Amino acid sequence: MKLLVSHPTLNANSKNLVTGLLKNNLLFKLFTSIAIFPNQLLFKLSSNPKLKDLKRRSLKTSWQPYTKSKSFFEFGRLLASKLKLGFLVKHESGFFCIDNVYNKHDKWTARSLAKAKKQGLLGVYAYEDGALSTFETAKKIGLQCIYDLPIGYWRSARLLLQKEFEINPDWSSTLTGFNDSADKLKKKDEELALADVIFVASSFTKKTLEEYPGKLAEIKVVPYGFPEVQKQKNYKPLENRKLKVLFIGGLSQRKGISYLFQAVQELGEKVELTIVGHKSVSNCDALNLALEKHNWIPSLSHDQVLECMHEHDVFVFPSLFEGFGLVITEAMSQGIPVITTDRTAGPDLIEDGKNGWIVPAGSSNAIKEVIDQILDKPEILKQFGLAAQSKAQTRPWSVYGQEMADALSSLKIL
Repeated sequence: MKLLVSHPTLNANSKNLVTGLLKNNLLFKLFTSIAIFPNQLLFKLSSNPKLKDLKRRSLKTSWQPYTKSKSFFEFGRLLASKLKLGFLVKHESGFFCIDNVYNKHDKWTARSLAKAKKQGLLGVYAYEDGALSTFETAKKIGLQCIYDLPIGYWRSARLLLQKEFEINPDWSSTLTGFNDSADKLKKKDEELALADVIFVASSFTKKTLEEYPGKLAEIKVVPYGFPEVQKQKNYKPLENRKLKVLFIGGLSQRKGISYLFQAVQELGEKVELTIVGHKSVSNCDALNLALEKHNWIPSLSHDQVLECMHEHDVFVFPSLFEGFGLVITEAMSQGIPVITTDRTAGPDLIEDGKNGWIVPAGSSNAIKEVIDQILDKPEILKQFGLAAQSKAQTRPWSVYGQEMADALSSLKIL
């Protein structure tokens, strides 16, 4: 029990990291914002449909002795979002904005380190935007700093996405990452500079760090795991019906969605497109007009997402800048072949032309060409889908957790 993991909101990858550390006796403590356990009142309340957001904060009973939580700001954010009090969650400035949630959590974690070191703590594992104060304190008292960059480096993002303002100006308002202040970007660089080792989940994310203007610590690539494969897909013949194409993700040009819409438009009546995801902004006319032409579902639960994938023929994830893309692994686990770009974890997971397809980012023609191949030879849907599901079976989340534990235990600090 030597490593403290700090993550304000907890997601699939951070939870599976903790699972791996616990299994290998490497976890000192988990610091998060909201932690709900089966023996608590909040766990019972989370069964109420109006409080379903709390359900994903439920943790295993075995984690309780290791978990510390401080929930005021995250509860405030969830409540303000539910009540549509936008001014309270406004980017960087709202009292309960996600930036404030991360900053407060980071400072709380930092204040706890000196006492934790006396109890045997050797290192801290923290995530982008929530690591600066933690790392600064850790350095002062002789703790090692392990950094997790879940999405590509911001300077690279700006270089790759800037041209979208010229190529697709009608979609530029959805590129909200350009709204980050100079101070926030400076903090990202300071976090990286303090790291003793950096973990990323894809070769693409590692490559984006080449744009960092200084020298960085060692970068280790450990791809995330796949959801458990629970059932085989029923591959329906493509006779007398349209090809069912699916996209799931944030509705932003960072996801390359204009190129998907363009490809589908050129394919005409041959395909049926379903879009699942929240709008990044409400006032993008190009996005709103495109959604009117297709089947748009603003939100689904995780179980519903997997079921939705299971019911479609092919999943398209045309992202222009993505640290990983968990929807890729989710789709493959459901036996649905994936078309994605070279700026995702796709190249780390997919054998192009065998269990999916890798296309150049920013090319509607490339997407259309693959879909044309499918329409010409629809039997490859089953061939590729089964191969994708076989790949998923080789790398469940438990493999990621163990690989992370192995990588961390091999570091000199532990």
